[in-house]
Order: sequence, then C-alpha cells, then structure tokens
Amino acid sequence: MNLPLWAWVATIGVFTAVIVADIVYSIRNPHRPSFKESAVWSLVYFVAAIAFTGVIFALEGMTYSGEFLAGYLTEKALSVDNLFVFLLILTAFKVPDKFQSRVLMTGIVISIVLRGAFIAAGAALIAQFSWVFFIFGAILIWTAIQMINTKDDGEEDWEPNRMTVFLKKHLRVSDDYDGGKLFTRINGLRYATPMLLVIVAVGSTDILFALDSIPAIFGLTKEPYIVFTATVFALLGLRQLYFLLAGLLQKLRYLDLGLSIILVWIGVKLILTGLHDNHLSWINDGQPVPVFVIPTWLSLGFIVAVLGTVIAANHVIIKRQGKTWSELMRESEDELHHDETEPDPQKAN
Repeated sequence: MNLPLWAWVATIGVFTAVIVADIVYSIRNPHRPSFKESAVWSLVYFVAAIAFTGVIFALEGMTYSGEFLAGYLTEKALSVDNLFVFLLILTAFKVPDKFQSRVLMTGIVISIVLRGAFIAAGAALIAQFSWVFFIFGAILIWTAIQMINTKDDGEEDWEPNRMTVFLKKHLRVSDDYDGGKLFTRINGLRYATPMLLVIVAVGSTDILFALDSIPAIFGLTKEPYIVFTATVFALLGLRQLYFLLAGLLQKLRYLDLGLSIILVWIGVKLILTGLHDNHLSWINDGQPVPVFVIPTWLSLGFIVAVLGTVIAANHVIIKRQGKTWSELMRESEDELHHDETEPDPQKAN
C-alpha cells in the first residue's frame, strides 16, 4: 500500500478523537456501564471495524481487506483473553466499580502507545532482516505452548509483577482509595493510592500482551498501515467489552486452546515465510527455500473456523445447562458484582 501522508494523519486523527472522547466521558461520568450500554457500544465498534474492512476492499482490493479482517479477528480474540487478566488485577486491588472504567481506559491508551512503538520497530526489522520471521514465529509457538500448559491449572490469582512490587517497596501507599486520585495526603504526608498501583499493574502487564500480539499480526500482514489499524480497532471498545464479558470470561471454555491453535498456525506461517524469503547463509546456502507460503485467504478461513468452533462448543455447553448466552452473561455479571462488593479484610496493597 502506497498511502499518502494525509491518509496516516487522518486515520490517527480519527482514532485520537474517538479515544479522547471516550476518556472524557469516562472521567465525567464515572460509573460501571450497564449490560445494555456495554453491548450496544461493543456492537458499534465491531460494526465500525467491519465497515472499515469494506472501505479497504473498495480502495485496495481483496488481499489487504482480507489481511485486515484476519488481523482484527486475531487481535480481538487475544484481547478478549487478556481481559481475564485485567479482571484478576481489578479484583485483586478491589477497584471501586465506578472507577474501573478509568483504569481500563488508561490501560487501553498505554496499550495503543506500546503497540505503536512495537509496530514501528517490527516493521523496520522485517524490512531489513528476513530472520525476524523466525524469531516472531518462535515467540508465537512458545506462547501457544505456554497457554496449553497453563490453561487447566486452575490458577485464578494474580501475582504482582516486578514494577508493582518495586513501587510498593519505595512508596508510601495508603490502605484506601481516595476517589480517583493517584496520590493523597495523610497526616501531612504524601501517599500513593492503590489507584496508582493498579494502573501501573495494568500498564506493565500490557507490555507482555504486546510481545504476543505484535508478532501475531505481523504473521498475517507485513503492511504497517494494516497492522496499525487492525490493532487499534481491536483495542477500541475493549473497555465496554470488559463489562460485557467480565463475569462470562470465567466460564468460557476452550478459548485458550483455540487461541493457542491460532498462534501455532501463525507461527508456522511466519517460519514458512522466513524460509521463502531466506537470506541466512547457513540455511540452503543463503538461497530462498521452495516452501508453501500460506495465503491470506487460507489464514482468514482458518482463524474464523477455530473461533467459530470455540463459540459453537460453548453454545452446546450453555444449551445443555438449559440457559441462553444472555442469561449466562447476566448471571455471571451478578455473581462478579456480588463478589466485588463483599467485604474483604485483606487489602491488595
């Protein structure tokens, strides 16, 4: 894609306007979005992504629109899986309901900034070094193996990462929240609030998420504009999706298995691409290896099939329980809300 500078500026400008509007709204109206509000806005963002796919198809054709859709679906699926970690963090820190939107919005902004930096670095590396495909492929396959090995271990506790532990050791941290403030004063002394720790926890965790998602999207397209837009579209609406699926995430089955299969597929695709574009002297004397390169349409079909299978499997399980998706979502949300409002003598900080 040979896009003019104004196309990049316009795209970034629209994304920025949407994000700023969402931030302003979440600050001026601190509340836990209702099931209906979350569902409506999640649908709006999804329809916007599908409409953007149509725009790319009209302007650039099937190849790039297929790459965008495959990238968007993969990134969205990874984002949904990441929401479970956000759920554990918010629960561990006992974040008040009305301030959870602000924490999630901050995390999304950090995600976009980090991914933008990783995308720029990844695009530059791929343009110069074909061996990057092997590195990215290995990362994805390793991530998939880790997901398979840990998906059934029953672990539901979040362990503070090094950044969070460092802050707790070097800052005075209050026991209680002070509204949405990051710092407060107690007896004339300045204290950090748990709000600062939870934002740092979400933001630093986003770094690990980016290390998985960026190789995944580059495995489907090498076009920086497609990588950027698919990634941002997947993150937009993530706050609303959290409140729609937060309780349900604990009951979804086979999501990690499905994602691990997708990551292995993309990892193999990256390695095959690296062999096809090979310039490493110790592989085939530095000459390209005649291997099958997985086309975009096949990857898109495979991703849709795997995600569709996961949804269908969960649908069968829900039907056997004599429930509907809507009933299970509301039931899960009620259980989550009840758990979060129960008194807990243990403080996360």
